[in-house]
Amino acid sequence: MTDAGNSPFDDIRRMITTMPGPDEDAVEAVRARDRQLTKPAGSLGRMEWLAEWVAAWQGKSPAIDRPLVCVFAGSHGVVARGVSAFPSDVNRQMLENFAAGGGAINQICADLGLGFKVFDLAIDMPTNDIVDDAAMDEKSCVATMAFGMESLAGGTDLLAVGELGIGNTTIAAAIYAALYGGEAAHWVGRGTGLDDEGLQRKIAAVEGALARHRDHLQDPLEVLRRLGGREVAAIAGAILAARLQRIPVILDGYVTTAAAAILHAIHPSTLDHCIAGHLSAEGAHQDVLQRLGKIPLLALGMRLGEGTGAALAAGIVKTSVTVHRNMATFGQAGVSERL
Repeated sequence: MTDAGNSPFDDIRRMITTMPGPDEDAVEAVRARDRQLTKPAGSLGRMEWLAEWVAAWQGKSPAIDRPLVCVFAGSHGVVARGVSAFPSDVNRQMLENFAAGGGAINQICADLGLGFKVFDLAIDMPTNDIVDDAAMDEKSCVATMAFGMESLAGGTDLLAVGELGIGNTTIAAAIYAALYGGEAAHWVGRGTGLDDEGLQRKIAAVEGALARHRDHLQDPLEVLRRLGGREVAAIAGAILAARLQRIPVILDGYVTTAAAAILHAIHPSTLDHCIAGHLSAEGAHQDVLQRLGKIPLLALGMRLGEGTGAALAAGIVKTSVTVHRNMATFGQAGVSERL
């Protein structure tokens, strides 16, 4: 690990210590209005809490006018070890599919009125094989985090983050094993549909990566740059930038949550402005979400990535805010209040 004071990661650590907290006055204003709406108190369950959550992090009466789904795409050297059912060529092909509007995420965003951006993080240049070397050096890792931060330029009021990258469930499993311990097999899932032999190769790759880097995994940012990928680093940067800009964030599935887990390991409060969009069918996602204290909005057995689960959850968040803003009060509707 690099000596403190000389690390490119120092700016990231300093940033985390200066992040804004929730606006409790905005939350109380939502609760006050909610008490006047034409429904029994608490009858909309978590939808009521979602309006409070948006207000807390926007710092005002909740409004979602510019929701955005950001998908970050990366490529991984570890794929050469046969840890995926698909070759790395699929990365470029899927980017082209997104550009043509043919992906599942394209349909979800169009249907729900969500903005959609995809960021190509040197997709034709895989990071190093994590079994043999660190995925990235510190400077390139920080630069990629900075790129993720800059992705929010142009303004949004709700961010859903997702990823694309053949082999990145291997990366995510390695990150979780490094952060939380336990057997590699606990964290490794079948990804894009591995057979039994492929699953064993994937487990072996995670075990090999952990053994290779075991003396450098006490620092979460070292875990990120040694075992992570560019899309994971960029997502971590986007999450931090959203906090600084008071934008609430919806996390997608297993790989996206790995970026969040890195930040949580630095300090748990870094994820206070984030919710889990869905429970992925991949790996030990439920285990991770419990460790992060996040209850997913949806549990549909999805494991596609691409931000699909987060985008679907964004539709629920949008609806929650619309209901809060537009529902009639007892006085407006002439409905008798509770005795």
